[in-house]
Amino acid sequence: MLRLLEIEYHKLRYSRSAKILVLTYFILITFIALIASIEFNLGAINFRVADQGIFNFPYIWHFNSYVAALLKLFLAIVIVSMMSNEYSHRTLKQNLIDGLSKKEFIASKFLTVIVFSLISTVFLFIVTMILGLSFSDFNEASIIFSDMEYLLAYFLKLTGFFAFCMFLGILIKRSAFALGFLFIWWILESIVYGVLKWKIFRDSEIADNIARFFPLEAMSNLIKEPFSRLSAVQTAATQIGSEFDKDYGIHWYQLIIVIIWTGIFVFLSYRLLKKRDL
Repeated sequence: MLRLLEIEYHKLRYSRSAKILVLTYFILITFIALIASIEFNLGAINFRVADQGIFNFPYIWHFNSYVAALLKLFLAIVIVSMMSNEYSHRTLKQNLIDGLSKKEFIASKFLTVIVFSLISTVFLFIVTMILGLSFSDFNEASIIFSDMEYLLAYFLKLTGFFAFCMFLGILIKRSAFALGFLFIWWILESIVYGVLKWKIFRDSEIADNIARFFPLEAMSNLIKEPFSRLSAVQTAATQIGSEFDKDYGIHWYQLIIVIIWTGIFVFLSYRLLKKRDL
């Protein structure tokens, strides 16, 4: 395993674009701290974002995981480019000539995916702990370490998404086209859901139950938007006679769906590479 990771490390260390994208991703995660300094002065009303509880434990685990996951496209570009470079630079063929099997090649790429996801999760944990301990109104250990399942969801969300990108990189070979196909896939999922929701299964939750098995939708459902949990939003909704009845929890079946899709993408990547004439 270490040998496979070392091979990928040597490939990435000389890629300037990969270094820039990875660095940008982690810098943007640290910029979450800047949200604390946002302040609005609306006449006599002074509104400071940090005072709304977004950095309170345990809510901060949800908020930071959601925001950080929005930035995953930076690392996705690295994954897709990593795959396309294997073809454009002919390193894949050379690796196979040097004795690396196709199974080991896919394993090395997936291990890289896991390492990216793991490092990102650990980094998010550190940033969240620093922000929470600095701004949270609650510092009891039982509160601080509750809702940490969002970190698990974040890790699986990144792993599944990057595995999908890995598959597209092998399928299409060109990074720009692979990323374009990713966007088209997202549109197709939205169209299919719309047809199911408004044409076939009207006035029922059948369409929602089907859509939760779509790959991108399944990954998206792992961490739902956290903004409607804010007390200010809840209060405003109550004042206008509306209430939020939303499940923000992370359920075991959601995790299983993403894990299965991850396995499917890795398997398809291997099967595609195995059948392809290099």
